[in-house]
Amino acid sequence: MTTLSLTINGRKHGPVDVRDDLSMNDFLREMLGMTGTKFGCGAAQCLSCAIIVDEPDGTSYTSPTCIAPAVNFDGKSIRTVEGHAKDGQLSALQQAFIDHFAFQCGYCTAGFLGEGQVLLERLARAPVAREALEQTIADALDGHLCRCTGYIRYHEAVRDVILADSSRYLVATK
Repeated sequence: MTTLSLTINGRKHGPVDVRDDLSMNDFLREMLGMTGTKFGCGAAQCLSCAIIVDEPDGTSYTSPTCIAPAVNFDGKSIRTVEGHAKDGQLSALQQAFIDHFAFQCGYCTAGFLGEGQVLLERLARAPVAREALEQTIADALDGHLCRCTGYIRYHEAVRDVILADSSRYLVATK
């Protein structure tokens, strides 16, 4: 047993004793009732289980939860799909996913949403040229699997959010 304390979606959790072999996915779903993070392949290959990990320097990255022990997240600040909406309002990316019907069964949506959000935050710090945008989105979403083949719609939704606020995410053209 290990004592675990972390911040999830801005809210402190713990200290709580957890088994050393308890996956982060099981901790979120079974111990906290946060079922938005899915269990897909169980091998960190589909990334349906991905969450956002926030670093102290303000950067973030996604991490699979199906194979990662919960104790690996001790002291960390993470975001799950439940943390994207604020005060009952969907984030711009969530709304774009709906507008584009960028999901069918929705199983992979949480992973794509987290990865898209990390990309938006990265581009806000380091914008890219418009001509690099399509490849930048493709590279960011690469590795996430959608069994319903919603890839194009996820890509389009992320692109539309970026283009809707191009002065924030894209290098200014002359």
